[in-house]
Amino acid sequence: MPITVGHDTSKTRKTLEVNGKSYAYYSIPAAEAAGLGDFSKLPAALKVVLENMLRFEDGTTVSVDDIKAFSDWAKDGGKGNRELAYRPARVLMQEFTGVPAVVDLAAMRDGIKALGGDAQKINPLNPVDLVIDHSVMIDEFGNPRAFQMNVDREYERNMERYEFLKWGQTAFNNFRRSEERR
Repeated sequence: MPITVGHDTSKTRKTLEVNGKSYAYYSIPAAEAAGLGDFSKLPAALKVVLENMLRFEDGTTVSVDDIKAFSDWAKDGGKGNRELAYRPARVLMQEFTGVPAVVDLAAMRDGIKALGGDAQKINPLNPVDLVIDHSVMIDEFGNPRAFQMNVDREYERNMERYEFLKWGQTAFNNFRRSEERR
């Protein structure tokens, strides 16, 4: 069962038992019963946003008033001017966006360190999975060593980047790197 993240002021957190395992979820009917609004006509995608708000209700980034405003927004056909927080469970990044993000995090660490701060405080707020998609260039073919020669050449070309990403995987909390080869 995941750790409780928010305050759950309206007592919407419930537990579901399946095959001896417990799963926590945030109940939309419980939110309605607690007077947070009528969510019965929300499409499934917006129910995901609502459940996320219930999960992360902490009185600061998401308040009970925000959840009620979300109900009003839905009732008014998507009209309103209140900004609402959405915090994904994880962020999935491909290499072309993930590498610059790790560079930015490293630069922020350098910046905070230069200002006398604690560089270890700079981490992604949400778990990040960075997928490294290897599209290996073919330099050799038609011989028994072609595969190994192409892989070796790939590492020669990109070793600095791979080492940097491996560093990022261990240097930052909430950051994982996975690889896919084609």
